[in-house]
Amino acid sequence: MNIVYFGTPWFAAHILEYIAKTWGAPCAIVTKEDKPIGRSSKLIPPPVKQVADNVLPGVPVFQPSKVSTQEMEEVLKKLNPDLFVVVAYGEIVSKNILNLPRLGCINVHASLLPKLRGASPIQQAIIEGHAVSGVTIMEMVEKMDAGDIISTAEVPISDEMTAGELEAKLCEISCPLLCDVLEKFERGEVKKKAQDHTQATYVKKILSQHCKIDWTRSAQEIHNLVRGLQPRPGAWTEVGVGTQVKRLKIHKTVVVDMPAQPKEIIEYSKDRILVGTGDGALQLLSLQPEGKKAMSARDFVLGSPSLFFA
Repeated sequence: MNIVYFGTPWFAAHILEYIAKTWGAPCAIVTKEDKPIGRSSKLIPPPVKQVADNVLPGVPVFQPSKVSTQEMEEVLKKLNPDLFVVVAYGEIVSKNILNLPRLGCINVHASLLPKLRGASPIQQAIIEGHAVSGVTIMEMVEKMDAGDIISTAEVPISDEMTAGELEAKLCEISCPLLCDVLEKFERGEVKKKAQDHTQATYVKKILSQHCKIDWTRSAQEIHNLVRGLQPRPGAWTEVGVGTQVKRLKIHKTVVVDMPAQPKEIIEYSKDRILVGTGDGALQLLSLQPEGKKAMSARDFVLGSPSLFFA
């Protein structure tokens, strides 16, 4: 079966490596262009290309600036594809591309559809306080994340789990799930189930303004925001440093059930930083001042004699 694999970040790269070793190599790989990284602006290939170079040196890799073009359509058509497998590719694929494979296109989506369609399902599952997340393998259609469901698997979300930890769990269960689906395609035994579109929810790409902490929200809601934005891009607040206002990222918190007012500094010592919210308080365990590395609350207090919110 001729499979073309579309993917870009670490999540997709790990699944590609597993599939290559367990099920078999795709006939081609499509990923995003190399990007300049760091002060030197050195071009770094995306994780999927790195895996392809290390594990699948004979497989052609295409890195178009945009996949939904007439040129790429002709390139992909010549591969005589049976199936496209799309995992966090990073671009909406047009109908003319979706129609190329004999068996269609499938997508590995990091939520239990129809909930959390869109760009940030892993982060939003934690931010919204879900107790369970999961992976859905679905048939791709023109409408975003609206295709028929082929297979699913669930992952429980603990009270302290971060988005990074959830991503790792979802990636882990996606690997055998996708292998099983590919085997069913080979045997012609794939069964599909329509989504209940009335239950659909949507999430957008997370921008910097979405990461700002609103201290009038409850301690639990802020705690969920902090967890949901770890390890990136990180929840932040504004603090006064002399006459300047700077960002302070907060990486780890604990909810404390006690009466408090938003932004109230209840305790500020080497033993504990405790801040009030709209409902309860938060103990700040790990912080990152603007321009510096993340540090423990103790180290932060030692370096900053006082704290006040801008």
